[in-house]
Amino acid sequence: MSSPSNAPTITTSFGGSERRDAWWVEPVVYAIILLVFGVYSTWAAAQGNNYAWGPYLSPLYSPLIKPSWLPHWVSPAFLILIFPLGFRATCYYYRKAYYRAFFLDPWACAVGEGTEHGYSGERNFPFILQNLHRYFLYAALVFLVILGYDTVMGFIWPVAGGGHRFGMGLGSLVLLINWILLTGYTLGCHSLRHLIGGKIDCFSCATFGKERHEMWQAATWFNKKHQNWAWASLIFVGLTDLYIRLVAMGVWHDIRFF
Repeated sequence: MSSPSNAPTITTSFGGSERRDAWWVEPVVYAIILLVFGVYSTWAAAQGNNYAWGPYLSPLYSPLIKPSWLPHWVSPAFLILIFPLGFRATCYYYRKAYYRAFFLDPWACAVGEGTEHGYSGERNFPFILQNLHRYFLYAALVFLVILGYDTVMGFIWPVAGGGHRFGMGLGSLVLLINWILLTGYTLGCHSLRHLIGGKIDCFSCATFGKERHEMWQAATWFNKKHQNWAWASLIFVGLTDLYIRLVAMGVWHDIRFF
């Protein structure tokens, strides 16, 4: 079947294309966001302080693990960041984003790469590591529960004389929004959707078929906006750490509602 006469074609020159839209904007924006987040999160994780204030704990440091054998100059954040980082780095959507943003492979659809590539799928190193995504998913689900606990604790405030009571500050809402965005991103994961029902040809024939079909439909709903959840959750994780850090440093005063 021949292509429509107005369809853009791929040229052999690097970046060459017959496209007339600003196709380069998307990979440039992706590169900027990923670079800014990468630099900030590395810096924040390396600090090893100002990651908690009152009932608030930065998601970059949760769960907070400080074993006695850990040298004082090693931040506890480095003990746990490998799991959320691995989950995002192997994510099907993020692969598209950073392949285009950093490797220009390709920049965009119908845009020339300039040279031939020996891409052979995910069978050789380092691409074979992308197959770990389903295992990082299991860790992400555990982290979602942990961050949910941190969110609840963000509404429980200590009182003078001992004890705790329910309260809410701006930081409580920041933690809640962060958890909601991370939940939307995780539940829309392609691997989770496949794990729930992707292998089933007949839901009515499978064990707990009705329940699995309902969960599959819910995962599909999140998956339809997976790109939006991915970027919103990434940016807000950094903003959540920044908010708690500024409050802990005394630069910003947390607003207490009650």
